[in-house]
Amino acid sequence: MRAALPGRCSDGLADTLEPGMSVSVAIGLVLALLTAFGSVAGFLYKFRGARSTPEVELSRPIHSTILLFRSPVYLLGIAIGLSSWVVHVGALALAPISLAQATVAGGLVLLTVAADQLFGIEVTRREWIGVTLTAAGLAALAATLDGDARSAHSDYADGTLIAFLLVTAGGGLLVTALFSRRAGVLAVAAGLLWAASDTSIKALSSHLGTLGVGVLWQPLALVIFLASMVGLLISARSLQLGDAVPMILLTSAAANLTTIASGPIVFGEPLPAGGVALVVRLVAFALVILAASLTPPPVRAPAET
Repeated sequence: MRAALPGRCSDGLADTLEPGMSVSVAIGLVLALLTAFGSVAGFLYKFRGARSTPEVELSRPIHSTILLFRSPVYLLGIAIGLSSWVVHVGALALAPISLAQATVAGGLVLLTVAADQLFGIEVTRREWIGVTLTAAGLAALAATLDGDARSAHSDYADGTLIAFLLVTAGGGLLVTALFSRRAGVLAVAAGLLWAASDTSIKALSSHLGTLGVGVLWQPLALVIFLASMVGLLISARSLQLGDAVPMILLTSAAANLTTIASGPIVFGEPLPAGGVALVVRLVAFALVILAASLTPPPVRAPAET
């Protein structure tokens, strides 16, 4: 596939605004922030809806999806999440993928507040700490991306993209098959599948200028649809087995960390210049992983149906 030249902004604004941020990238980051708001609200409504539906059977995906969609609360969560997803597509098209995802992930700070104050879900001190550390780690990642903020960085090699998608989506499906009743594992698996979808969205966005609506008939469009829908079903099962805040945090952390990693791996976004910035980024990744490990409570057995 032929994508935009790396490091170039199609509207030419990058040249005139260097070394700052282009207008299109700034708009992309505003959209990413809006995505964060919608993602948290949609996730919490889906949690409530999933808890009111029969147990998801991953071996019967269509049947389980129909049952989930019969819940008005779950449908509301889907509607909010879909609106957030549309905004997210715009963010990924306009901003570097790692910077956009770091901004989206920073919205995790809203999770505990919304769960506690708006949804009446009890949030433990451990969960408050885990969410705060995760948001701090992802903010640190964003802080090391100064050199990336002038263009969308949407160039990629076919082989690298395919390998990345096979590892992320394949890994998500494999751990789901092996640990189908472990809530935390399922939450991570859903995040990996959504990361595959987000990476595909970013790659497909580079062809909008030449293909227009024709991108909907590209193979990557099918990857986006399948990864999103399967991830949605796996996520619903994790929300049935585990508590809201830990499951949402694990899914979000897995999705955002993996998608951020696709920036330098798939799209050639430069790593931070200088040893200090690189160390900060590595520490930030470690901080997010540590926070995620602190958050999940012991896994509960699923309720009898």
